[in-house]
Amino acid sequence: MESIRQVLAVSTVLFLLGASLWWLRRKGLARYGSRGSRKQHLKAVERLLLGPQCSLHLVRLAGRGLLVSSSPAGCAVLESFDWGTLESHASPMIAEAR
Repeated sequence: MESIRQVLAVSTVLFLLGASLWWLRRKGLARYGSRGSRKQHLKAVERLLLGPQCSLHLVRLAGRGLLVSSSPAGCAVLESFDWGTLESHASPMIAEAR
């Protein structure tokens, strides 16, 4: 009988902890891990599928842009450029599309 009480007490405490964490996360007061506390240096911006197993990836790494191809044979960096040049060329194209 005593062991059932102990199991119920531990289960109740764990349930209350879980409910508190759920409520705090819902209110935006608690987060898991360190999301948002570090600046992101690597970001996958866009992917273009060329076939069932081949694709091109546009990746931003710090202030640089990388065009990476992936295929069953492996991955290769096709182009490396300053990210600011891409943004300056993209702005007029976006204005023309409107």
